[in-house]
Formats: sequence, structure tokens, C-alpha cells
Amino acid sequence: MSSRIAPLVALLVAALLAALAGCAAFGLRDPVSVEVVGLEPLAGEGMETRFLLKLRVQNPNETAVEYDGVFAELDLAGSKLASGVSDQKGIVPRFGEQVIALPMSVPVGAMIRQAIGLATGQRTKFTYQLRGKLSGPSFAAERFESRGELQLPANLFGPERQTAPVR
Repeated sequence: MSSRIAPLVALLVAALLAALAGCAAFGLRDPVSVEVVGLEPLAGEGMETRFLLKLRVQNPNETAVEYDGVFAELDLAGSKLASGVSDQKGIVPRFGEQVIALPMSVPVGAMIRQAIGLATGQRTKFTYQLRGKLSGPSFAAERFESRGELQLPANLFGPERQTAPVR
């Protein structure tokens, strides 16, 4: 009986090793690089503030990154400002880049916190942290995180007003 089990065990071990080797190959991808390249005000409803966040996605890999949905959260000066989702589809080519425009919503609480900082007119430049993912086919996702400095448009939270220069 054991002479019949040994080949079966060897076959199962070989199949398991092949599967693990295949999964390991997926982990060799470098993460995509995502940077904020633009902000534009959008029309909101009621007390809602919305803007269009433009992201430059760079793919440093030898294979294209296919996505079917985008999600992002934007923290500004250490507190959450906005989040957004889109069902747009696309492909970031191998060793290529693409700009993705994502509508973002600002909750009232976040809008009040940020508006207080902007009301003095002394701060229109902020540090940001961006987190999100490009959802791919078959449950695959490219997660990203980025940090940097962001210059806000003067009319992002309402009608244009004069602001003092950034010091």
C-alpha cells in the first residue's frame, strides 16, 4: 500500500512547489509610483465640497498594469481631507505612465478643519499623504502610497479670495 502512496505524495509535493514558485513570481513586481499632479474644483451639492484629483501613475515593471477601478484617500497636514472612487478602466504600459483623474469628496468635518487653516490666508501649501489602489482583474490590486507637498487652488473651498503669499 505504501508503494502506491509514495508516487502520489511525490506528485502532490511537486505540484505544491510549482504553485509556490508561480506565486513567488508575482511578488517580484516593483510598486507603481503615484504622484499628485493637479487639483481642480468641481461643483458640489449643499455643504459638500468636491474636487478632481489628477494622479500620475508610473509603472517601473516589464509588464503592463491593468486596472478596473481606482480608490484613493488624501490626508492633508496630518488629517484626512478627502476620498474618492472611480470605476474607470485602463492600462499603464510597461515602463510607462498615465494620468488618472479621480473625483474626490470632502466631508463637512474635514472641510471645516481645513477651511479654518485657509481662512487666515497664510497657508495654501500643505504636506500630503496619498493612499489607494488600482483594482485589477481577478482580485489583483496595485496598492500605492505617496507623500509630498501640495499647493491648493485659492478657490478650492469656495469663491476666489485674496490670499497672503506663502512664507
